[in-house]
Amino acid sequence: MQGADTTRLDRRTLLKITGAAGTTGLAAMGGCLSDPGSDDETNEITITLSQFPDTIDPLDHITGDYFDVYDHIYEPLFDFEPGEGIFSRVVEDWEAQGDGSTELSLRDGVVFHNGDDLTAEDVAWTINRTVDPEMGVPSPIGTYGLGSIEGASAIDDTTVSVEYSAAPGLAEFEFGNYARAIDKEWAIENHDAENDAISGSDPEDFNGTGPYEVVDFTSGEEIVLERFDDYWGDEPPFERVTFNADGESSGRVNSLETGETDLTINILPEDVDTVRSADGVEIRQVTSFRNIFCPMKNTVEPFDSQEFRQAMNYAVDNQEIVDTILSGFGEPRGQPVAPGINGFNDDIEPYEQDIGMAESLVEESGYGGVEIELTAPQGRYLNDADVGETVADQIDQLENVSCESNIVDFGVVSDANQAGVDPDGFEIPFYMIGWGTITGDTDYGVQGFFTIPDNPNRTFDDEELSDAILESQQIEDPDERRQQLEEVNQMAHEKAPFVFLHTQESIYGVREDIEWEPREDETVYIWGMET
Repeated sequence: MQGADTTRLDRRTLLKITGAAGTTGLAAMGGCLSDPGSDDETNEITITLSQFPDTIDPLDHITGDYFDVYDHIYEPLFDFEPGEGIFSRVVEDWEAQGDGSTELSLRDGVVFHNGDDLTAEDVAWTINRTVDPEMGVPSPIGTYGLGSIEGASAIDDTTVSVEYSAAPGLAEFEFGNYARAIDKEWAIENHDAENDAISGSDPEDFNGTGPYEVVDFTSGEEIVLERFDDYWGDEPPFERVTFNADGESSGRVNSLETGETDLTINILPEDVDTVRSADGVEIRQVTSFRNIFCPMKNTVEPFDSQEFRQAMNYAVDNQEIVDTILSGFGEPRGQPVAPGINGFNDDIEPYEQDIGMAESLVEESGYGGVEIELTAPQGRYLNDADVGETVADQIDQLENVSCESNIVDFGVVSDANQAGVDPDGFEIPFYMIGWGTITGDTDYGVQGFFTIPDNPNRTFDDEELSDAILESQQIEDPDERRQQLEEVNQMAHEKAPFVFLHTQESIYGVREDIEWEPREDETVYIWGMET
């Protein structure tokens, strides 16, 4: 890891140390944080994101920055370690029943921030509210994260049955990453949550079981959390946490330099040297699970032609984009998922720029002379606007295609991505977006985009590709399923539903004395830090 030379302590090691040392170890660890003679700042941390949540409903998004905030309030039911799998957290034990369901056993003593006990009914209701678009708010987490989950029911006070349509291993990837718990009675009584999104602007409008509770909230600007005294698990390392956001990398870096923030995400490559030359802060980076690509909705011209879609891939020089615009902080990619993901196909090379091939394929498609527009976001991914403009310029170099870029706020692109493939239901057929396959399994990187049944948000309409993914979801043997997913990635490469671009690096600016290691899934967990 470049720019990171401090000794770090991951969560597992931290738990081993605290577990081995028992109460004494916890007291010693917390001593530097709670010593009356120490600097109060060691009890606090400020984290600056690139996007502040525009909803307080923990199910009304599927955005990394939002998870960074809300997972500390509405904690995951499981711990997930990229490349390793899921581990006990709120759910102590789980067992597949062999009938399309898995039973989850909840630990005792878990309470919500308002003092209500967590029950199996709360978990089942939350899962059902996530996957049922008619219940509460249509949740992208349900569409993309819990795609195979059909519902859940409470068996008793501490046992939940989760029902699914896929193999148990895939279902485990999904609920192991995306299952959370909302207090059912509180949500219905205070927010009519079976019919509407949870909303409000008071700290009391948040109520999870996480290690932190909300003490101050300024909509659109800042949310302040403090340790939850009745939390069932280990005491988190900082007493007080502030999340804010700045859409500009330079602004986030300035906050880091001046000490206004302690950790910030999405540092742009051109700002890396600024952080490295500043006192007391440093760059930490990791190759993420996030691919950047440009979907092409194949229900409208000219993107209904496979030759045309392949031509767009041959028109773009991904290596040049990585080398120049990303300063090397990325890797060209030719399939939907990144290395390290289950089902990644090592045999697939990125498309290499071949202008002659691209122009020839355009002529074969019958769309020579067409004019298209690429819509790209600004401020969401590494130099995203510059990447989008360069992709459009390179396509525009073809003699038989004219292409312009349209740079917009990320929300425009996000809406385009969820608008489906009905030509009457969308206005933007060609756009740039990123997707982090945070479950570590190819299914999460493809099913939301490509499967057809019960998926109105898909971006591509192809029965062969959809069937291949659905077939993989039913395979229980891990090796056989991995091979099928590799074939899915090969099929996606050839059908070219995207202009495949690159896997990006996640670049963070961090106070040097914070012991923390960035994760491939881009999640920032405070319980994984120490000073």
